[in-house]
Amino acid sequence: MYEKLRCDGLTIAPGVVETIISLAVSETDGVALVRSPGLPSTFKSAMKKRHPGQGIIIMADDDGQITVAVHVQIYYGFRLQEVAEMIRNVVSDTLEGQVGIEVARVDVYVDGIQFPE
Repeated sequence: MYEKLRCDGLTIAPGVVETIISLAVSETDGVALVRSPGLPSTFKSAMKKRHPGQGIIIMADDDGQITVAVHVQIYYGFRLQEVAEMIRNVVSDTLEGQVGIEVARVDVYVDGIQFPE
C-alpha cells in the first residue's frame, strides 16, 4: 500500500484514488458491489466509518506506475470475463484521465455473485 501518491507535483492523499476507482467500478455494468471479502454490510461499514474505497488495494512503484487490485461482487447472469475486462479498462482509463497516473496492471477478484431478489 502507498502512503501518498505523487503525480506531476501534486500529492494525492490516501483514500482519494481508492474512492475514484470505487466510484468508477461501481458504475460498470454487472458490478453489484465493490468491497473486500468479509467486510460487513454497508450500514455496518458506515457506522465504522469505512470509506467507499474498501475493496481497492493499490501498490505504487518507484517509476510512478501503480498496480490496482479490485474486489467485487457481480450480478448473476453477467459473464465474469467480460465484466473483469470492463473493470480493467475503466480503472486504467479513469486514473490516466482524471489523475494522470499510469496503471501497470489491474487485478480483478470476483468474491461473490449476487442473485436477483
